[in-house]
Amino acid sequence: MKRYLARRLLLLVPVLAGVSIIIFMVLHLSPGDPVEIMLGAQATQEDRLRLRADLGLDQPLHVQYVRWLGHVVQGDLGRSLWMKRPVLAEVLLRFKATLILTGTALLLSTTVGLALGVASATRPNSLLDRVSAMASLFGASMPSFWLGIVLMVVFALQLGWLPASGMYAPYGGGDLPDLLAHLILPAITLAAASVTIIARLTRATMLETLGQDYIRTARAKGVVERAVVLRHGLGNALIPIVTVIGVQAGYLLGGAVLTETVFAWPGVGTLMVQGILARDFPLVQGCVLVVALSFVLINLAVDLLYAWLDPRIRYE
Repeated sequence: MKRYLARRLLLLVPVLAGVSIIIFMVLHLSPGDPVEIMLGAQATQEDRLRLRADLGLDQPLHVQYVRWLGHVVQGDLGRSLWMKRPVLAEVLLRFKATLILTGTALLLSTTVGLALGVASATRPNSLLDRVSAMASLFGASMPSFWLGIVLMVVFALQLGWLPASGMYAPYGGGDLPDLLAHLILPAITLAAASVTIIARLTRATMLETLGQDYIRTARAKGVVERAVVLRHGLGNALIPIVTVIGVQAGYLLGGAVLTETVFAWPGVGTLMVQGILARDFPLVQGCVLVVALSFVLINLAVDLLYAWLDPRIRYE
């Protein structure tokens, strides 16, 4: 296990290096000049050249990348061109809000998805199964930003039950009930597609598992049906379900960009969009690296969880 963990951690280096190269090249080759945005159209050519030299943007791309990478390996993601603050501190501050949103969405999608999947598998071709299939098709096919706008219009503008945007009320509030009220709509929006995927996979895996011989043996011995379904059925079907949950956790981190933008949620996704619009290269690169590192660590945690769920699995 230790050798496997060390090997997987070493693989983080080329993965993150590849991500850093891709995002660095895409940002620097895309249209738009951060100097033009920072100084405006009225600046002189001398001012532009001076600022470009101060920021190091007059150097060749490979020189800029090596210099930036040298700071990254020391834990320094640079300073934001737009906010004039250290990128790492700003990204970590916003990452807390993203974790709250994605963690809630993952908990919601896992709980609802497992419940719907198990219920559909134990009652195949029933009304519940058919409704669940239709809801899954609808949830997987609609864009998250469209669902977010619909929920905002219905529950915030028309009914007035929930706040439309933000993480806390601008005046007053700031406590846990205020946070939960602002969290409901974006969490549902972000979790909708994942609920359908987890539910359909759980149903398919449970149907296969409930048809095995040991399930029939447990029922023949008089084991309570709930124990048969949850302990013997769901317990042995968890490996593929945990795999897709881990994939969905990474998807939720990436998909949070749209949801955070729609609901003005102050997370890494909103920060990344603001950095892209401002052509703030260090800020966007820092956001992408933190999200990529989180995604890789989630996959590693899922792989290690296999050995806990199934003692027959051993890592060498």
